[in-house]
Amino acid sequence: MKIVGCDLHTRYQQVAMVDTETGELVERRLEHESGEARRFYVGLEAPVRVGIEATGPTRWFERMLAELGHELWIGDAAQIRAAMVRKQKTDARDAAHLLDLLLSGRFPRLWRPTMAERDLRQLVWHRQKLVWMRVAVSNQLHALAMGEGVCRKKKLFTEKGRVELEGLKLDPWAGRRRQELLRLLDQLDASLAELDGAVAEQAKQSQAAVLLMTHPGVGPVTSLAFVLTLGPGGTIRAQQAGGELPGIESARAFLGRTATVGFDLQTRQSDDAFAVSRSRTHGGAIGCRVTARLSAIQAAPGQWRG
Repeated sequence: MKIVGCDLHTRYQQVAMVDTETGELVERRLEHESGEARRFYVGLEAPVRVGIEATGPTRWFERMLAELGHELWIGDAAQIRAAMVRKQKTDARDAAHLLDLLLSGRFPRLWRPTMAERDLRQLVWHRQKLVWMRVAVSNQLHALAMGEGVCRKKKLFTEKGRVELEGLKLDPWAGRRRQELLRLLDQLDASLAELDGAVAEQAKQSQAAVLLMTHPGVGPVTSLAFVLTLGPGGTIRAQQAGGELPGIESARAFLGRTATVGFDLQTRQSDDAFAVSRSRTHGGAIGCRVTARLSAIQAAPGQWRG
């Protein structure tokens, strides 16, 4: 078996590889754009295990290794750094350190979602981006109406309120702005209706998401986002109780905001898209309650009545 410690960068990578059968050690710097990195991994005979630190732009690398049949381990960057005795960093030393952790069985491996699950994350993330865009458009229309002495809040977007908004006498450029904002609002409404249906359908296909939707205040968006972020219930450390998440980005990093469970995220006015956050106060308590419910159901199917 070949074990590869890989210090992955955007344009290149430094690898330290050992063949466990022959004991041969290889250390190389591989460029990405020239195709040198791909040729290196294509030339390796299975089985191959590659270890890297958790970092951002790894999708292409994960996909390439999966196509070649190689195993990829992604490790907690903070724990990898803490395990290094000598603090001076170089690419070669980092790659050798990763290799040492892999060989000694101390590599802090993290859970990673499948490529299909990561694509579903794009669905949830895209929907949330459109929600924020819709809120921005709505706020601009509110400002135009209030400038003319009309304050209807949410009623501005009812059928009656829209007629009133379209009937306001505005200056030429303000009128054009109103017209184009209303057109954008209609387009966003249509897109969000389609995405809401897709999210609801995907949530129904996930057993864990269906179970989470039995929790008060949790709908398809929250449940699907929770499942795609936390993954299997076993990946949550009991002592962390759903606070800091081992294996993936926190929900705050995923959506950029702190969420609340009691808020119905099925409405498109929502700014907070997850019922989990990295905080140990509100988000930790939410993660603890929902995860405890899910774990109890999984442990005793058919017996849960809470």
